[in-house]
Amino acid sequence: MFYVPADGHPLPHNPFNAIVTPRPIGWISTRGADGSDNLAPYSFFNGVAYVPPQVMFASTGTKDDRDGTKDSVSNIRETGVFCVNIVEYAMKDAMNKTSGTWDATTDEFQLAEIEKADCDQINCARVASAPATLECRMTQIVDIEGASNIVVFGEVVGVHLRDDCIVEGRFDVTKYQPLSRLGYRDYTVVREVFELLRPDDLK
Repeated sequence: MFYVPADGHPLPHNPFNAIVTPRPIGWISTRGADGSDNLAPYSFFNGVAYVPPQVMFASTGTKDDRDGTKDSVSNIRETGVFCVNIVEYAMKDAMNKTSGTWDATTDEFQLAEIEKADCDQINCARVASAPATLECRMTQIVDIEGASNIVVFGEVVGVHLRDDCIVEGRFDVTKYQPLSRLGYRDYTVVREVFELLRPDDLK
């Protein structure tokens, strides 16, 4: 089949949601100017550069108690910082609970019974038991096409790695099994890893 997105599609569910997969989940923690903490998952998330290390996440949609966006972006606009907590399979239910449209005053750490810890380089809370956490300073907030579609870019200024995930000098994803988003309400988990040598590696 072929369809033009602007004209709609003939399926009962939007197929675009399931095409670009799997997508890593950025569990974004922020702190508002008033000191309130927020934690929410975003599957439009990825790393975008090595030096300096940089990441992005996109927020789509809005909440009635925020001005044209959601809690995460609103807090980042106020403070200029955010944290990316990497989600492991063991925390799937806690992550899912924080995905709800909760009131702006709700602390999702408390709601989902997640232990929080202070960041080192920024004024923000992080998921204490996450396999890895990236402390970020916002570099750009970009409005893209569509209502309330906003991309946040940040430079990674601090990295937390859980000790049990470091094996023979490498950060080993098999030790925590990363959770990834597919489409609709579907997820997957990384349990198998293989290596491919690039042509340049063979020179």
